[in-house]
Amino acid sequence: MRRVPRWLPPASSQRGSATAEFAIAAPVVVLLLAFCLTGLQGVVVQIRLQDAVADAVRLVARGDDEAIAREHVHSLVPDAELEISRPDGLVCARASTPLVLGERVLPVDIGARACALGGGR
Repeated sequence: MRRVPRWLPPASSQRGSATAEFAIAAPVVVLLLAFCLTGLQGVVVQIRLQDAVADAVRLVARGDDEAIAREHVHSLVPDAELEISRPDGLVCARASTPLVLGERVLPVDIGARACALGGGR
């Protein structure tokens, strides 16, 4: 017969410990997964917004109407706000949009900016 050292608790005291550990760890894992998915969605929106702003600034710089540029940005990122400025022969555009998760608007704004030389055709 094998002797169990005194410093080890009896095997019966370990019953249910896996269930308790899982009950604590499962919500933490779900919360971590939610944060990761929100961050990934933010990155996707950032990339789409940057592409939309770059296209919009090129449209305005080559002489197209600003309304066409705004429509293009809204087609890629529906809630985006576009501001166009013309400093020193450049055409610059800045857009921002709130981060939306499901039906909930998060208090995080995502922005993008691009500039191009004006007057080209």
